[in-house]
Amino acid sequence: MTPESHSPTGHPPTGADVPRPGPPPGCPAHGQGPGGLRRLHEADDLRKLYEELRAEHGPVAPALLHDDLPVWVVLGHAENLHMVRTPAQYCRDTRTWSPLREGLVRPDHPLMPHIAWQPICAHAEGDEHKRLRGAIDAAVATIDFRTLRRHINRSTQRVVNRFCEKGEADLVGQYAEHLPMAVMCQILGMPDEYDDRIVEAARDMIKGTETANASNAYIVEALGRLTARRRAEPVNDFASHLVTHPAGLTDEEVREHLRLVLIAAYETTANLLANVLRQVLIDPRFRAQLNGGQMTVPEAVEQLLWDEPPFSTTFGYFAKQETELGGRRIRKGDGLLFAPAPANVDPRVRPDPTADMQGNRSHLAFGGGPHECPGQDIGRAIAEVGVDALLMRLPDVELDIDEDELVYTESIASRHLVALPVRFTPRPQQDVTQRPSHQNEPPVRQDWHIGAARPQPTPSAAAASERRAEPAPPPGPVPPPQPAAEPARPRGAWQRFLLWWRGY
Repeated sequence: MTPESHSPTGHPPTGADVPRPGPPPGCPAHGQGPGGLRRLHEADDLRKLYEELRAEHGPVAPALLHDDLPVWVVLGHAENLHMVRTPAQYCRDTRTWSPLREGLVRPDHPLMPHIAWQPICAHAEGDEHKRLRGAIDAAVATIDFRTLRRHINRSTQRVVNRFCEKGEADLVGQYAEHLPMAVMCQILGMPDEYDDRIVEAARDMIKGTETANASNAYIVEALGRLTARRRAEPVNDFASHLVTHPAGLTDEEVREHLRLVLIAAYETTANLLANVLRQVLIDPRFRAQLNGGQMTVPEAVEQLLWDEPPFSTTFGYFAKQETELGGRRIRKGDGLLFAPAPANVDPRVRPDPTADMQGNRSHLAFGGGPHECPGQDIGRAIAEVGVDALLMRLPDVELDIDEDELVYTESIASRHLVALPVRFTPRPQQDVTQRPSHQNEPPVRQDWHIGAARPQPTPSAAAASERRAEPAPPPGPVPPPQPAAEPARPRGAWQRFLLWWRGY
């Protein structure tokens, strides 16, 4: 491939036919390809790179993917919205991408899982998109959110029961990566398939490792079994509603859409849940506001959808005709990255990137237009209830390392927190059918509590405290006291109705 034939700018770079040795690591030119274009996959800090591209090129910037394949990165908020909302000019059918049509994309390209066309609604358009997306939307519409909250609470109980007695945990590997999968297996109709193996397979296939194909096959096989069972005996679950929808999806279409829903919901929600938990633990603003009742968990989730969208970019959209976007000439067949991470900090819509965005849902975390995420409210519910339920079980949870020791992995698609080690007072397991609660409240601690009471010490404890001359805890709002153990379920009809309504 030559830079002249596929330069995103449409102009051959000066001197591109003269071979030059690659720059050494650490050199300012490191990460640059033909024509001086930046290689996204070689960037050490994509956030910084996006801002450099914005300053140099404006809201739409040329860049390179693996093997120096050209792509436009759409950095502007308005430009991203225009692209996703204009199906007459841009589509998601990868078969229209010029490098793919011209044989320049090798079969084992690292982005092939995203590039390869599939017969699913995410790659379809027109009447075929309406048929397939209609079945997905109809199945999502059947989900009862009271039942969903019950699934989340019970799944939280099961997951937390696995580590609550140890007093320490990794909230990424042991919680954020497990809760969404447990809930989604319930929603789809295969709760018995949830285990460590399916979580590992989902993580592996997303990372694109050497075993990703085997992991993908494991998940496809499980979904194939589910499809066959529901074809033979439909019930009231997501898979059954896809099977019985008037659109008449084939078994392959049902299976592939179940895979799409499972993996997309799992990846985005696991990332979102980990980010919200991290922020609650490390950011004094969140801790104080949540503890003082000034910020709800849903508001914290929405803030993180602005600051840390689960997907940094999505590949991709493709120009169906020659057009213009953000002052750039876009040729037919050009590929474009939908990029919510840089779009969410576009100075034209968010001059202060550190500003709180409470009540504002105009972020691009869930896309937009015909391909907007159909299950975004499911993801929000899992993150919101999942955070709240965890803090009810472990009210004194705190980070076990310094904030600057947290490690992230970053790719073009997303930025992941590797681990979130925490410590807390060991607590007994709880009945999964009961709502998460403070049980066997620990002694008073001098650190912050979220949603937990500060029990009054006994007279003997108070006297001992005075003898030790311990300093009083800092002033601040004190939440109302909570019972030490799970109370008996109320027997009145109204109280039972309220518990049912809240998902318990």
